[in-house]
This record gives sequence, structure tokens and C-alpha cells, in this order.
Amino acid sequence: TTGIDIKNEIPFDDKNIISLFTSPKALGVTEEHILCKTGTLGIPEFGTNFAINMLLEIKPTHFADLVKIAGLSHGTNVWQGNVRDLIVNNVASFNEVVGCRDDIMVSLINYGLDPSRAFKISEFVRKGKAKKEPDAWNEHVAYMREFSVPEWFIECCRKIEYMFPKAHACAYVMSAIRIAWFKLYHPLWYYAAYFSIREDDFDIEAMIKGYNSIKARYEDLLAKGYEATNKETNIIGSLHVAMEATARGIKFAPISIEKSDANRFVLDDEHENTLIPPFSTIDGLGAAVATTIVEERQKQPFLSKEDLQRRGKVSKTLIDKMVSMGIIDQLPDSNQLSLF
Repeated sequence: TTGIDIKNEIPFDDKNIISLFTSPKALGVTEEHILCKTGTLGIPEFGTNFAINMLLEIKPTHFADLVKIAGLSHGTNVWQGNVRDLIVNNVASFNEVVGCRDDIMVSLINYGLDPSRAFKISEFVRKGKAKKEPDAWNEHVAYMREFSVPEWFIECCRKIEYMFPKAHACAYVMSAIRIAWFKLYHPLWYYAAYFSIREDDFDIEAMIKGYNSIKARYEDLLAKGYEATNKETNIIGSLHVAMEATARGIKFAPISIEKSDANRFVLDDEHENTLIPPFSTIDGLGAAVATTIVEERQKQPFLSKEDLQRRGKVSKTLIDKMVSMGIIDQLPDSNQLSLF
């Protein structure tokens, strides 16, 4: 563990952290370096192409902006074809539109509606009832018009099928900012955790070779488009974050028969800014075999490739793979000693 108290030591108003949601500059890299216009790769809820495009269009500058974006991205019929059109067409500003279900009630109260009726309408809308129960909706519309609620607001509510609660959106953003804080200020810890927890498929050989190899492989897989296999498609995400990590000066050491963990990336004590990949990143080597290798290594160091194959339950195919990757070059083929 890092020993950092995330509840008390990580602020939610750090300008450098907030800047990551619109630019990678604070990470010490450019858009061209990481092929991404934000610094949110690998940040939950804000690292997908959909979320990144929202960030670039809205350009958030405060915690509250991120909460609204989280609400917009998790609603149904809220952003695309609805709120986004209002903002792009200058019908309403980002500050005026609703992002979470709570915003409907607060906005209606601000327009002058009775709070209890405002709450009732917000519940009606967030459950997507405007389209399902037109007669009841028309009654709500008539009431809202008595208080000169804008027609764009009414139409926006009519389209909504589900809205995210603000409490959930706040929780998501708090988590995202805490993770982004580690990404910015403790990158080695961040990337070790990210690759250990959030990714399952790797091109570990490209990662070990460094930035240029990672970028070339990433661009090659992107160019394949729909022709890419499921395995290749799954690798794209880990390669993109690995590209960012190496652009920031972090290295991936070769897999080590002495130091690698079964399933987690670990910090290299002997080399600065370096992560040692786990055995499970070897293509075709599953978590169970990776765990067995570590368990047997802890009992006694492997004496030979034959010993590794026998005690580690490693297939001949994987032994050959490990040889080709240079992982077990130092091990003799068998335990038997030659006297000549």
C-alpha cells in the first residue's frame, strides 16, 4: 500500500488534476505523444472515446462540471440528440441544462414551481414517463408553462428516458479525481495498479521494447479496424495506456523468473521508473499456472527449464515461448550435470 489517506490527503480542487480532463499537458506529454487530447486515459468513466469527446466539447473547469458530465454520460436519451444539441446550437448553455435528475427539480424550483410539484415532475421525467404517459405529461407541461418554463427545457425533459442521480455522479467523480491524482503525482503506482487490475490482455513484448514499438503496434491494430481479432481489439486499450506511460518515462522490464509476480505488475527496486510485468501477461499462460510458478519459486528456486516445466506445471509450448522471450536463458535445460 502507498500509505496515503485518500479521504483526507487528496484535494478535489487541484487545478493540475482538473486540467487533465481537457489536456495531457500536466502529464508532461503532448497530444501527439499519446494520441489523445486529454489526460484521462485509464481514468474510470472519463477514459473512453465517448467520454473524452464530451470533455473536449464541454471543457470542464470545476468539480461541478465533471459531476454534470458524469450524469449526462450515464443517462438515457440525455446527451446525444438532446442536451448536446441544445449546447451546440446555442439554445442553452452548459450551466443551464440538466445533467442529473436532481437538476430538474432544482431548475423547476428556480423557475418558481412549488417544490413538491417540482419533485414530482423530476421523478416523472427521470423514470422516462413523459413518453409513456402522455396525458399526465401534458398536465405537467401546462403547469410548467404557467411559470414560463422555457420550451427547450420542457422538450428536453420529454425526451429523457432515464437520469442518473447526482449522488452517484459525485461518487464517480470523487473516485476519478483520486485516481487522476495518483496518475499525475505518483505515476509508477498508478500504472502498476492500472495494468494489474483493469487490463487482461497485453502485447507484453511490444511493451518491453518501449515507446516506439508500442506506438507502432497500436497504430497497426487501429488500422485493422473491423478486421482485428477480439484478442487484438482487447490489446488496443492496454497498448494506449502503455504508450502514455512510456512517453512519461516509465519502462517495462523483461519478465523475470526471479522477480515477476503471478498476476500483478510490481515496482522494480533496482531500476528507477520501471515496472516488472507478471507471468500472466505471457500470451497463453493463465492465472493458475502463473500462481503455481510463484508458489513453487518461493519454495525453492528453479534449477532448470525441466524443473520449471515440472514444478510450475508449464507446458512445453510455453517453455519455448519463455525461451524466445529471453526469460529463462540463464536456466540449463535439465537438472543433470555434465562432467565433460
